[in-house]
Amino acid sequence: MTPAAKPNRALWVCTPALRKNSSGTAPTAVIMPAARLPRPPAAMGEMDSIMRLHCGAMRQETSPNRGVIESFMSQRAALPVGPNAASALGAARRVVVKIGSSLLIDAATRQPTRDWLAAVASDLAALKAEGREVIVVSSGSIALGRGRLPQLASRLGARLEDKQAAASVGQSLLMAAWSGALDPHGLIAGQVLLTRDDTERRRRWLNARATVEALLTHGVIPIVNENDTVATEEIRYGDNDRLAARTAQLARADLLVLLSDVDGLYTADPRRDPTAAHLPLIETLSPDILAMGGGANAEAGVGTGGMATKLAAAQIARSAGCATIIASGQTLSPLSAIRDGARATLIAAPDGPMAAYKQWIAGSLSPTGTLTLDAGAVTALKAGKSLLPAGVTAVSGGFEKGDCVRLIDPNGRAVGVGLAAYAADEAARLRGRRSDEIETLLGYRGASVLIHRDDMVLDDR
Repeated sequence: MTPAAKPNRALWVCTPALRKNSSGTAPTAVIMPAARLPRPPAAMGEMDSIMRLHCGAMRQETSPNRGVIESFMSQRAALPVGPNAASALGAARRVVVKIGSSLLIDAATRQPTRDWLAAVASDLAALKAEGREVIVVSSGSIALGRGRLPQLASRLGARLEDKQAAASVGQSLLMAAWSGALDPHGLIAGQVLLTRDDTERRRRWLNARATVEALLTHGVIPIVNENDTVATEEIRYGDNDRLAARTAQLARADLLVLLSDVDGLYTADPRRDPTAAHLPLIETLSPDILAMGGGANAEAGVGTGGMATKLAAAQIARSAGCATIIASGQTLSPLSAIRDGARATLIAAPDGPMAAYKQWIAGSLSPTGTLTLDAGAVTALKAGKSLLPAGVTAVSGGFEKGDCVRLIDPNGRAVGVGLAAYAADEAARLRGRRSDEIETLLGYRGASVLIHRDDMVLDDR
């Protein structure tokens, strides 16, 4: 079927051919905002654009606006090549891949699925060889720990302290499995254990981001997991889907890949409904789309995640300008399969990660201090440079490292805002000094700038 001929009004509703899935035949379908339909009726919602092609016949799912849809469907403009999972993965510069326990751990033996892990490591190595940066968010520590602690192996509802004990035992086993898989490719795995505070409190968020950036700079593949051993509340971050999204946000990743037990989002559970339509592209996470997520997958016996948590994670990533792919991990080399066109769902993001990050700085944070700049520093910032200590003439306010501060020129006019790399007392000691004096002045070697250009938003005027 074809979209409207006018630009920016495409509503893709099906593909020319049917494909098979585990439950029978199910066509692909694309969901687009209903507002982009030609002359959309007032009551038209997201679900109006969900259509199914079944046995060669078009069948409308929910919309009462049949006349508009049929008129729209009758047009014969050429089908444009739009964004999809393969193109998104091919274009991404920094990718976060989330792997759940049900994929990584054999439920019967409680051991890593080594052949699958080796194939995934080959996928990661291929991305690295192309110059891409890769971060892995890996579940599995509790499941592996239970395998080594027989008294916990059959206790799915273990107490918090038992889960913490299992995580303590399992973390080293998990890292050993990843190191063993990556080592044949000459790649190094670096363990990063995070808690909710690390991704939701600004100063700790900045410290965690600096660590991840340092690992990537040195060519290390960060293996991220929640620090379950010291968790003080029930162990569930969002079963690591939310942790993966927060990691993507923290790392300013272009793409989050959530490997699952299904090959994307459907209009219904394809394991129970043979007429469920696959959705390869979602541009808006409307309530109707979110309602399509099912409950947690309990069949695998080692994981707790479900489609609902993946859609919630995609919401977080999308707010940070990061697109999300939901794809099947139940095949060897799942990332290669995506790039080769395997069925998956791409949840697009409206802006890139840097744009979203700067919007957050400019619109969500209240400045807690002020830095006065000399004329040379103002000129340098407008040329895209970072703020050096030498360009600061005055410091006011009681801000901490990572707080938002206001930047003004010598006449008191607003220049912009940014996140301070140093607390106010340290910034005051550094003002007007050269960057090579920082270690002498503070007693430690910190950032060479007071505000990095990536952490700064300048006024347009």
